[in-house]
Amino acid sequence: MSHETFDHSAPDGAAESDEPRPRITVLSDSPEGPASVQRLHAHGEIRLAHDEASLREALPGSDILLVTDFRTEALEAAWPAADSLRWVHAASAGVDQLMFDALIESDIPVTNAQGIFDRSIAEYVLGAILMFAKDTRSNIRYQQERRWVHRDTESIHGERVLVAGAGSIGREIGRLCKAVGMDVTGIARRARAADDVFSAVHAADDIDAHLPDADYVVVAAPLTEATEGWFDKQRFAAMAPHARFINIGRGPIVVTDDLVDALVNEQIAGAALDVFEQEPLPADHPLWGLDNVLMSAHMAGDFIGWRDALIDQFLANLDNWRSGAALFNQVSKTHGYAPGRQ
Repeated sequence: MSHETFDHSAPDGAAESDEPRPRITVLSDSPEGPASVQRLHAHGEIRLAHDEASLREALPGSDILLVTDFRTEALEAAWPAADSLRWVHAASAGVDQLMFDALIESDIPVTNAQGIFDRSIAEYVLGAILMFAKDTRSNIRYQQERRWVHRDTESIHGERVLVAGAGSIGREIGRLCKAVGMDVTGIARRARAADDVFSAVHAADDIDAHLPDADYVVVAAPLTEATEGWFDKQRFAAMAPHARFINIGRGPIVVTDDLVDALVNEQIAGAALDVFEQEPLPADHPLWGLDNVLMSAHMAGDFIGWRDALIDQFLANLDNWRSGAALFNQVSKTHGYAPGRQ
């Protein structure tokens, strides 16, 4: 299907402008585009694409590419058709799928949705910690079985959280955990001084020395060459047997088979997983049947209203782009994340 082009006049009550309207291609997972795309019509000529063929047709002459389907491989395949792009925006925090050689080597800036999902993801992590500590999964099971089973549960006050990825999302996770009395340390590319959230921030190369001290290990890092397969058999063996593992970063950061082995063999006490190497997770995968695992469908950050929040952020950056001001949330193509994500 060919792309669709919208070139609407200014909405009722809005003044016409002599300024050229930018040509914005929106790459999504459906021919109709995301519902929120309607809000863009007043701000430029909108072209919709959903696969390689429609993207090849839409890209020529486009000034801006807005990517809402960040799992697609269509962009790399259709990239030769991008003859006039001046900005690529990813409506997601992770940009690993966009970091192919031709884009990296170009001088086209890439921005992302850093900041939109931080609070919601942090709430998810704190909720998972509380579910483990208060044995909520067993409570639900006993309720369904109509059984009255009294027992003692854990307190999270004073528990130690190690956040692997001490950027904007990791920092918000740390802030909420600290607010309930937990001790929070971080892992970043390089060590840095303690601050009002992290009692210490250690270098990624030193992570093995700090894993044994953590009651909860939270992965909040972006997927890069350095973090792919980061948590493997060696890392899980270094964790304390009572520790829980939480991944809201990217699935391929974890070697899933090694995680399953660690859970089955009780090397670690449990895991809360929102992201997986393979998504959707196959129905016959062993993770589904483990009693010490909490799982969700890559939705930790998806709060009610997040789609509109993404468009609000894009439009704010579009104002900067049109005025010649610096774009915010620019991604380092070398490191694969925007400043603040380490």
